[in-house]
Amino acid sequence: MKRALRQLERAIEQAATYQEWREASAEHDRRSGADEWKEIDRSRHYDYELIRNRLAQIRQARERGDVNKLVFHLHEGLHGNLGNISNPQLYRYTRIGTKRLIEDYLNEVSAALDYLCDNEFDEFPFKEKLDFFQTTGQAFGQSCLMLSGGAALGLFHIGVCKALWEEGLLPSVISGSSAGSIIASVVGSHDDSELQAKLEPENLYLRAFRYIGWKGMLRGTPVLDGDHLEACLDENIPDMTFEEAYRKTGREINIPVSPYDRHQHARLLNWRTSPNVLIRKASLASCAIPGIYPPVSLWAKNLEGDKVPYIPGRKFVDGSIKDDLPIRRLARLYGVNHAIVSQTNPHVVPFISRSENNRGVVPVLTNWAIRNVAMNLRFGLELVQTRVESNDVGLIIDKARSVVQQKYIGDINLVPPRRPLGVLRVLANPSVEDVRNYIRLGERTTWPRMEMIRNTTRISRTFHDCLTRLDRMEADKLRRLRLVSNPQVS
Repeated sequence: MKRALRQLERAIEQAATYQEWREASAEHDRRSGADEWKEIDRSRHYDYELIRNRLAQIRQARERGDVNKLVFHLHEGLHGNLGNISNPQLYRYTRIGTKRLIEDYLNEVSAALDYLCDNEFDEFPFKEKLDFFQTTGQAFGQSCLMLSGGAALGLFHIGVCKALWEEGLLPSVISGSSAGSIIASVVGSHDDSELQAKLEPENLYLRAFRYIGWKGMLRGTPVLDGDHLEACLDENIPDMTFEEAYRKTGREINIPVSPYDRHQHARLLNWRTSPNVLIRKASLASCAIPGIYPPVSLWAKNLEGDKVPYIPGRKFVDGSIKDDLPIRRLARLYGVNHAIVSQTNPHVVPFISRSENNRGVVPVLTNWAIRNVAMNLRFGLELVQTRVESNDVGLIIDKARSVVQQKYIGDINLVPPRRPLGVLRVLANPSVEDVRNYIRLGERTTWPRMEMIRNTTRISRTFHDCLTRLDRMEADKLRRLRLVSNPQVS
């Protein structure tokens, strides 16, 4: 048995695709006894009695066709982490999946929502149905994908996006800071018919770095050529506004940019807050590391479609400085309450646990020590900032304070393995083989989290799909009404 398990572990390690990885992992669960653990409802990590009761109520109402009772149970009892079913501890015992009871509950809720969406009921007319799905779906919330900064290390994000997209699990709400903004822009400006080809290493031009010289840093001039970076972005990102990209792909990309001025506020650029801003310029600004790249002016399209300055006279820099992971603003704009984070910032990655299940004494003490150091550093920077009159020095201190006080993790964290020498390649142009290796690393890091992501996003994805179908039904009804009222219209 041990020999068979070791062979399966080698197969898991050497898997070339997620399907291969999944098949080997499922067989490992069967042979190791993990499948038996899945069949036992009881666990101290979640309220299994609550989930069992909720499952029975919803299933009984659906099987009996009791629409009123079904709507009541769903409207009153749907919560994103009901009974703690999203607890990462529930995924530590198996290679694939979790308790069968949890998966049965998620399947039943999704089946109930599809049943209500796709059938007509006298006691549940279309207007009430649409209102139910809109209000309940908004209250339930949705997941987002947040791609951090990290310069060349951010190529890891491509593999994360590719793995999720291939499984139909790529969230429609995506944010990207600095290097992450490039990947978010590529994903958000290419539709599904284009994305498979675009994410191949040979089709990505990522030679973004051209040195001007480190000596210029002492004179206040940038180290790297901003025009060269902009040319790189032009090769990868279509000449689109945020709204144009959304209308094409349905993906809602968000790019945070930090103010170059000391007393300005950071902005989150997207099709809702800044629909006419050009994505290329937003990404260029989000990549403009102070002292490394020059600050950037944003551009937008006016009513005539001409390109004009956006907020003339203001410049912006690296989005990671103020808000690497803009979860609060995403929550306000989209009802996001669950974050999948791909984190590659070199000043963050060494200190993040690779497992959400790591709760031993050493990790707890390490996190406590890091938090205390960060808190003391933040207070020190605030004290210094109040005594600085120079705008340039004050700006640097303000940015440093922002970096220290941010939160860099989410609900599910995808973090590359620790590679101490990797930091030496942060500002190095990657070869095609380097890009291929980064993509593979991102994919392989995502695979073990795939079923957790699938489960935790299951209900919100069902809400999204149902609302899409209901919107089409509503459009069809309106079109038929117009035809009846005006038969000459076709």
